[in-house]
Amino acid sequence: MRSAPRQVTLFTGQWGDVPLDELARLSGEWGFDGLELGCGGEHFDVDRALAEDGYVRGVRERLERHGLGCWALGAHLVGQAVCDPIDARHQRVLPPAVWGDGDPAGVHARATAHMQDTARAAARFGVTQVNGFTGSPIWHLLYSFPPNDFGEIERGYERFAEAWDPILDVFDAEGVRFGLEVHPTEIAYDFETTRRALEAVGRRPAFGLNLDPSHLVHQHLDPAEFALEYADRIYHVHVKDVRLRLDGRRSILGSHLDFGDPARGWDFVSPGHGQVDFEELIRALNRIGYAGPLSIEWEDSGMDRRHGAQDALAFTRRLDFPASDIAFDRTTMG
Repeated sequence: MRSAPRQVTLFTGQWGDVPLDELARLSGEWGFDGLELGCGGEHFDVDRALAEDGYVRGVRERLERHGLGCWALGAHLVGQAVCDPIDARHQRVLPPAVWGDGDPAGVHARATAHMQDTARAAARFGVTQVNGFTGSPIWHLLYSFPPNDFGEIERGYERFAEAWDPILDVFDAEGVRFGLEVHPTEIAYDFETTRRALEAVGRRPAFGLNLDPSHLVHQHLDPAEFALEYADRIYHVHVKDVRLRLDGRRSILGSHLDFGDPARGWDFVSPGHGQVDFEELIRALNRIGYAGPLSIEWEDSGMDRRHGAQDALAFTRRLDFPASDIAFDRTTMG
C-alpha cells in the first residue's frame, strides 16, 4: 500500500503562452508538487536539452526554486505526426523544423527522429516517462462507409508498429517509457483498439498508457474498468473531466464545432465539475498499485484557468485517498 500521497502535477501543454518561470512561480504558490513539462515550446526544448551543456540542469533549477519536481514530459504534438496522414492542420502544431516543407514523408521522418531525441532528452533530464500521441493511419476509416476494407485496418496496426518500433528501440536504450494517451484520433482510443495496439508492438514494456479519463467518458466508457483491464500498462494518469450534454439535440460526434461551443454534445470541464467518476478511478488505481503522479490537464472554456488550476488542485488533493489495509468484517468490535 502507498505510504504517501501521490504527487499532484500540472501539465503545461495548455499553458504554453505562460513563460516557464512565471508558471513555476504560480504553481509553487498554488501548492503543486511539480509540472509535467510540455515539449515543443519554451517549457522544455528537446533540441536544446541535447545540444547545450547545462540546459537540463537549468530547467531543474528553475523548478526547484519554487519547490517543484518533474516526473514526466508531454510530447503529444510531434508524436501525432509519426503515423498520421499529414495535412495542413499539422503545420499549426508542429515545430517548424519538424514540419519543414510539409512533404508527408519528410514530416514522418523528422517526427520519428524528434521522438527518438525526446527519449534521449528525457534521460538526460532524469525523467523516465514521456507521454504523448501516436497518430493513426486509420482514424479516418472510423465510420465504415463507404465500406472499409478491413484488411486495410489490420495493415494500419502493422504500419503503426513499423513506425513506432524504431522509436521504442531508443526509449528502451535510454531507460525511458512512452505512455500513449488513449484518445480519439490515435491508434488506440477505446478498450478494443488499445488491445490491438499493444499486441501490434508485442506488448513491449517501453510502450504503455497515459490514462486520461475524460477521453473515455465522452465515449460512454468506464475509466476505472480501463485501469483494471490494462493494469500493467498504466504508466501515468491525467486528471481531466468532461461534461456530456447528449439531450437528443446534441451529438456525441461534436458536430464539427470548436471546443466551448454550447451546441456540442460534450466538452471538457475543470476536474470535479463533470461526469468522470474520479472516486471509482482512484479506487481502481489503488487496487492496481499505481503510485505515480496525478497530473492535472486543465481545460475548461467556461472557467478562468488560474481559478480552475487551484480549484482542480484542491479537488485532487481531497480525492487522492489511500487504500485500506483493514478487512473490517474481520476486526474485533469493542
